[in-house]
Order: sequence, then structure tokens, then C-alpha cells
Amino acid sequence: MSEHSSQEYIGHHLHFLQVDLRDGSVVDSVKPNDVGAFEQCLAEGTSQHDCLAKVGFEQCKVGDLGSGQCIASLEESSAKASIVNPYTLNLDSLSITVILGIVFLLLFRYAAKKTTSGVPTKLQCFVEMIFGFVQDTVTSIFKRKSGLIAPLSLTVFMWVFLMNLMDLLPIDLLPQLATSLGVPYFRVVPSADVNITLSMACGVFILIFAFSFKNIGVMGFVKSITMHPFHHPVFIPVNFVLEGVSLLSKPVSLGLRLFGNMYAGEMIFILIALIPLWWIQWVLNVPWALFHILIVTLQAFIFMVLTIVYLSMASEED
Repeated sequence: MSEHSSQEYIGHHLHFLQVDLRDGSVVDSVKPNDVGAFEQCLAEGTSQHDCLAKVGFEQCKVGDLGSGQCIASLEESSAKASIVNPYTLNLDSLSITVILGIVFLLLFRYAAKKTTSGVPTKLQCFVEMIFGFVQDTVTSIFKRKSGLIAPLSLTVFMWVFLMNLMDLLPIDLLPQLATSLGVPYFRVVPSADVNITLSMACGVFILIFAFSFKNIGVMGFVKSITMHPFHHPVFIPVNFVLEGVSLLSKPVSLGLRLFGNMYAGEMIFILIALIPLWWIQWVLNVPWALFHILIVTLQAFIFMVLTIVYLSMASEED
């Protein structure tokens, strides 16, 4: 595989299905003015870029997805694409995240309804094992009584685990399926999208304030960031800066840690797929996939534990 083809392959797999909210266009995707002439031009061996210039093109819209007309074209509008853009929406990350959330709810609801039967099934045993593991973790860290912390921790663990688990699917499976359905881009690992991980981290950040206001009150929260670590009015500005940085670093580190690990794992799978010999791909893919199962589970566990720890710290009166 040539260097240009390798860069194009990597760029395509790392590109999100982004929709520009300002005009409803799909970022880095165009549709030819004459699809038949465009396909005939490609059949003659002409490059996609030259064929688009020959037949003409326009920006692909959301309504065009699935029609088979949208074509990935990183060369035409790559300046519009970015990891974080307030004017774009990553449809692939959001759709998979919602689908996995529904899968989690349906799976656990089904297992809970089957608890009335006599002999537990394998699914029931698996769900009960996860529930007991999360409950023990919460009990050992969170010392106050709360009806929210255990369900929240279970949801965070399973949701992040399912998102991470998507990284174990064959790297070209869903993107190729999406392309055949007329969708130019499709990334399958939501936790490799910094927008998703930071959004979840911001949700935890909001809960930190909620738990603080509920358990120690507004004045108690104000005192915690102005009278600590130096308990003297003179040091209030210093305390506010130190505690403010510590407070803001929690969601940033929580979101970026998960994103960085999953992005790196996804990138390794992509690089392995670039190797032209299939048997070398298998030799490298199998050990890395087995090791990545540990990373997938560990990152979900770390995200859950840090969520419990941060909310526990927010509930402390001292």
C-alpha cells in the first residue's frame, strides 16, 4: 500500500460522520452533479478528485445520506473538519452511544424480569455478578447513604464498557457496511470521540456540585474552595485558585484519560490493518485484541471508580 493510500485509509477511518448544523451539510462529503458520468470517469482509471472536477459536485446534505450519492472527499473541505467544533454534530458517535444505552437497559431489564424463575440463567448470573461487583465497589468508597450513586455507577460502568467493546469489532466491518448503504464515514468507537467522553465527564462535574450542595450546603461548598488548604481569610485568593484548578481538572482528566486510551487502541488496530500480509495481521491482531479486552474493562472500571471518588469527596463535610 502506497504512502498516499495509507494516509487516505487512516484519515477515512478516523473521520467522524459530521453534520454542520448551520446548513445541514455533511462535512468532507460531496455528491457529483452527474452520478453516471462520475462512475464512468472512475471506470476509465481517472482519480476521484479529477472526476469530481470534471463532472462537477455540490456539498452532500443530511437528506442525501443513504441515497448512494454521497462520496467521501477529504481533499475538498478538510479545513471544516476538526475534533471539537461547536457547529458540527457527530452522528455516528451519538447514534451508537444511544443504541448501546438502549441495549444496556433492555439487557438488564430482561435479566431483572427473569429473577422470579427458579433456576438462574447464565445471563442472570452474569448480571448479578456485575451488580454485586459494582455494589461492593460503591460501598467501599462512598460512605454516605444515597439512592443515586449505585445505579449511576452501574450505568457508567456498563455504558463505557459497551462503548469500549466496539473497538473489538473488525476495523472495516461497520465502515464498509455504512459505505455500501450510502454513508461516507462511520466511526464505531464512541469513547474514541473526545466529545462523548468530555460530555460524560461534564455530567459527572455537574453531579459534583449537586452532591456538594445537597450534603454540605452552598456555604459549605464555598468554604471548601476558599478556606482550604490554608484556613485563614488572608489566603482565600490562593485557596480559590488552588481548589479551582483541582476542581476543573477532574472532568478534564476523567474525559481525556478514557479518550486517549481508546483512541490509541483504535489507532493500533488501524495500523495493523495497513499491513498487506493477512497472516501477519492475524498474528498481531489476536494478541492485541486479547490484551485490549483488559484495557476495555479497565478503562470502564477506572471511569466508574473516579466518578464514585469525586462524588464521595464532594459529599465530605470536612
